[in-house]
Amino acid sequence: MTDRPITAHITYQIDPTKIDEFEQYGKAWIALVNGFGGNHHGYFLPSEGSSDTAYALFSFPSMADYERYRIEAETDPECAKVYQKARESGCIVRFTRTFVRPVLTP
Repeated sequence: MTDRPITAHITYQIDPTKIDEFEQYGKAWIALVNGFGGNHHGYFLPSEGSSDTAYALFSFPSMADYERYRIEAETDPECAKVYQKARESGCIVRFTRTFVRPVLTP
């Protein structure tokens, strides 16, 4: 099997009273993922009505590249700082991660 791009699709249950904190978390992670060689497609927050669900999508050229990112992110001081701030704020209740194979234009 050849290496194919992989996209992480993350579904978050967030505290709806802490959307601003979650948005700060998201903006920080967009820059971090891109800095590790990924292509972050953005965070998608509740817009209208009451909702506690948010999404994120980001791609890497292969699962091996994604796994390298995960290993490097575990010891990166900036990643640790962003994680800690989110934990302290309580903006993320829980999340699930699934992987999909994107069909992207060249």
